[in-house]
Amino acid sequence: MAATRFRYVVVFLLFAITVVNYIDRAAISFSLPLMEHDLGLSKTAEGAILGAFGIGYAITTLLSGFAVDRWGPRGVLGLAALLWSFSIGLTGAATGFMMLYIARVVLGVAEGPNFPAMTGAIKNWLPRDAQATALGYGLVAVPIALAIGGPLVTQLLAVLNWRWTFFVLFAGSLIWAPLWWFLLRNDPAQSRFVNAEERRIIEAGRTKPPRRPGAQWRELRVLLTNPTLLVNYWAFFVFGYYLFFFMGWLPSYLFQRYHLNLRAVGAFTVLPWLAAAVSLWAFSHWSDYLLRKTGRLRLARSYLIAGTQAVAALAVIPVAFGVSLPLAIAWITLAVAASMGANAAYFAVNTDVIPQRSATGSGIMDFTFALAGFIAPSLTGWVLNIRGSFTDGFLLMAVLAASSVLLVLIFHNPDRDRIISA
Repeated sequence: MAATRFRYVVVFLLFAITVVNYIDRAAISFSLPLMEHDLGLSKTAEGAILGAFGIGYAITTLLSGFAVDRWGPRGVLGLAALLWSFSIGLTGAATGFMMLYIARVVLGVAEGPNFPAMTGAIKNWLPRDAQATALGYGLVAVPIALAIGGPLVTQLLAVLNWRWTFFVLFAGSLIWAPLWWFLLRNDPAQSRFVNAEERRIIEAGRTKPPRRPGAQWRELRVLLTNPTLLVNYWAFFVFGYYLFFFMGWLPSYLFQRYHLNLRAVGAFTVLPWLAAAVSLWAFSHWSDYLLRKTGRLRLARSYLIAGTQAVAALAVIPVAFGVSLPLAIAWITLAVAASMGANAAYFAVNTDVIPQRSATGSGIMDFTFALAGFIAPSLTGWVLNIRGSFTDGFLLMAVLAASSVLLVLIFHNPDRDRIISA
């Protein structure tokens, strides 16, 4: 019997919703100069609005990991998608700072379950030695969305206005949820689109150790004390800081430093995110290839994380001290691509170290990402309001990434810290 391949449909659905997720999330960055004019916003207010997303995100990303492990990704992510569609519509209707702030908090609340649900779905639907690759295909949607989102949103802003741009995005966001609910099941064995041979492939190499009394609390303690997981959380915070800095402030940086117009800004943001898409795709495949060839998680995951963050740290230093526009785009492209390269590896570490709680682990990790989503835009906006320069922001990113490299090389060892049973 030939195996069905419905697991790839699941990966595509995760890819699609993440594209929608990040176009919706980043649209406000291109709209802020217009909102600033219409609503009288200061740089501090703009930073607070961008950072509000992280507050909402922090509320649900941690809880959603528990929810996905308990109820599965189908219902959790389906409801979340409906809620964030509402928040995008609310953004278009905003009349001032407070309404925008509330809309961004609601968007953060709604988008918090996305990556824990992705981790839970990949764990259920893919064999272990293909999970980083599958996560890579799901996660590569982030830079692709940001690459196409810039030109898309700036064209909509030029043709319509910022309000109608968000109303169009609201309508587009509503399409995915019914497809997800109809096609996905939490367990492949319950799906009518999956045959026995595909189930055999999915379940190959999996072990299901008996769960002794008190296992749940021991597993939760591991999530908060395991050295590899703790360092993984910090490294993911640093990755999040880079992502939210560039996603939130790159358009304004290009406006302020190089005096580009709206469409030019949209065009110049394409290259960094396309390079990040290629980097993420390539390194996710390479990570699983190294694991199959060597069986060493530290080589396949830890060194990849350390290496990419080291490059990201070095790449932002020239930008901090001012370079020409072509050189700035080149260095920023390298920084974004390097930072994004290990994205799948961060999530795979949770399934490697504690597979029975991988979604909860991803939820905790994504909580640190949410903190970065609040701190990076807010702190940058505050510094900009005082000093009027992005220099401090770039230098701080370099220091954060350097600290992550050091901690990963010393403490991040999934082979040693893997929990077979709890």
